[in-house]
Amino acid sequence: MNTMPTLFVSHGAPTFALEPGEAGRELAALAQTIPTPRAILIASPHWMSPALGLTASARPETIHDFGGFPAPLYDLRYPAPGDPALAARAVGLLAAAGVDAQPDPRRGLDHGAWVPLLHMYPDAAVPVVQISMPGRRPASWFHAIGRALSPLRDEGILIVGSGSLTHNLYEFTGTAAGTTAYVGAFAQWIADTLAAGDVDALLDYRRLAPHAERAHPTDEHLMPLMFAHGAAGTDAQARRLAAADVRYGMLAMDAYVFGEA
Repeated sequence: MNTMPTLFVSHGAPTFALEPGEAGRELAALAQTIPTPRAILIASPHWMSPALGLTASARPETIHDFGGFPAPLYDLRYPAPGDPALAARAVGLLAAAGVDAQPDPRRGLDHGAWVPLLHMYPDAAVPVVQISMPGRRPASWFHAIGRALSPLRDEGILIVGSGSLTHNLYEFTGTAAGTTAYVGAFAQWIADTLAAGDVDALLDYRRLAPHAERAHPTDEHLMPLMFAHGAAGTDAQARRLAAADVRYGMLAMDAYVFGEA
């Protein structure tokens, strides 16, 4: 069985589902070039539970966890099957790493999970398990969670961290705008740090990256990057996608592929 890469994707605003742009096109093209996964394990900051949870429903519902957006968004469904056996396997790997996690048979897929997958696998045929992202944990913790789940890559599982490379909603206006300078500077620092393989700097981004606090007033949307990078292994090469796609002047839509064959 092929060893799968891991991905970090920026899911932007919920309207990304209807407005693919460069990021959507590149994710769709990527899905055609990597091996078809047996299943997908995806982390999203829109499920912030006190402890780690994993969806364990055979048919997870599509959660529309947003308000005030165009009506067509609420008609969208992503009816991918779940994979309770994968959820149980992940719980076992985390337990072996000393981390308690619990399967949740009632939880569905929030927009951080289903919106990017809508572009990659629009037929929703690949089973999906979502893992939660508990708050108040350092970047190193999420990196270690990814590392604990890394063996799944050899089992045909595509591990995805879905967040946003920049995410300052205080500056969201809902209209198109040119890229704000700090967004480009922060995104380039991340790209350079990943290219250099400097894990210590990546995990210390809040102190070292330019404009880190402005790019992420709270850091939950960048932690999926740490998760995906940890799952790939510290020696994995990073390939950047959608570098020019910035929404509303402040949502960088960068994606990264780690550990390609």
